[in-house]
Amino acid sequence: MAKFRFTTVIAIVIANMVGTGIFTSLGFQLLEIRSGFVLLMLWAVGGIVALCGAITYAELGAALPRSGGEYNFLARIYHPAAGFISGWVSVTIGFAAPTALAAITFAAYATSALPGESSDALQRTLACSLVVALTLVHASTRRNSGSLQVIFTILKVSVIVGFCIAAVTFAKVPQPVHFWPAAGDSVLLTSSAFAVSLIYVSYAYTGWNVATYLSSELENPQRTLPGILMTGTLVVMLLYLALNFVFLWVAPMDAMAGQIEVGYIAARSAFGDVGGRLTGLVLALLLVSTVSAMTLAGPRVLQVIGEDFHALRLLSRTNKDGIPSTAIFVQSCLAVLFILTSSFESILIFAGFTLALNSFATVLGVFVLRWRQPDLPRPYRTFAYPLTPLIYLALTGWTLTFVLINKPVEGLFGLGIITAGLLFYFLSAARNRGYRATA
Repeated sequence: MAKFRFTTVIAIVIANMVGTGIFTSLGFQLLEIRSGFVLLMLWAVGGIVALCGAITYAELGAALPRSGGEYNFLARIYHPAAGFISGWVSVTIGFAAPTALAAITFAAYATSALPGESSDALQRTLACSLVVALTLVHASTRRNSGSLQVIFTILKVSVIVGFCIAAVTFAKVPQPVHFWPAAGDSVLLTSSAFAVSLIYVSYAYTGWNVATYLSSELENPQRTLPGILMTGTLVVMLLYLALNFVFLWVAPMDAMAGQIEVGYIAARSAFGDVGGRLTGLVLALLLVSTVSAMTLAGPRVLQVIGEDFHALRLLSRTNKDGIPSTAIFVQSCLAVLFILTSSFESILIFAGFTLALNSFATVLGVFVLRWRQPDLPRPYRTFAYPLTPLIYLALTGWTLTFVLINKPVEGLFGLGIITAGLLFYFLSAARNRGYRATA
């Protein structure tokens, strides 16, 4: 069976990360923080956290090479229930919700190129149409799937770099924003506003772990996975810092505060109304690769769950090319449901919280696995262990605590999703035992 190549999976990692978060998060952060230095520090800290997570995941992925990501890791490190809950989170929030958010953002940017105000119905129709179209592509063959991903990712990185250079070059007057430390910045760096804003940032970096969802479909995963995870994360970190610098350099903070289409607003400030509309259309096209990457990677979790739980075996079905087409259709249906029924900001916060909690348990697992299975072959060992995973756990734990304090509804909703997954696990496990007893 054909395998995904090194370059294809790096493209998937980059495309999966660069999407909704970077093109929308700054608007929400500006509601609480108005320091250019602190805002860039947010994205630098978020990048360091993601890189520490990727370095740690590389050890787990090389030692436990099977598709499924956290589902595979947590089931083998802790208990099958922990893996199932992680898979449940991936199904309900991890991929379906971000796919919906990326599609909604695509529609918002695409309609910004149109004259006049666009209707909510038009945006939702465009978002649903994108999800359906990409579902049909990724449910066909692996060649179509991989080639589409590489092309869109190269286009995305090229356009972002070109946008940054052009915006700085053509901006008439830079905004009065300081990017060096100033009085009061030290207070902001330890404030609840900074911690809560890190959830937006961590959501933007979500996807650095996506290669672990495809481990079984990689060429030599134990050798290539660490390089894929770290290379993809570093590239995205540089892109994020550059983009946020440019947004703050060319566009007034007041114009972006609370807005979703910060990229369009920055482009309009730099290039004028016509240039802004054209750039908005281009940025909308970039989001196609984000929706594409999530539609490709996420269903692999559903597939592995279907292989392990007889009650959900339908999810493990593949087509003649080995593509989990049934799982792809299920995830896309959930994404369309989110598009039609949910609000943007609330999904972003509770999704970011729940996914960060999921990754927190996984990174903690590197300590547990070394303790429980010290003789397990580890082709790659975490760089600077134990400092690297401890940095991730400390910063992520700090953020999760402040979200529960300051955004309790979204945090408790995320915990409710986890509880529902635990209940569903016991029901599925009981059916599994019944099936084996009669088989």
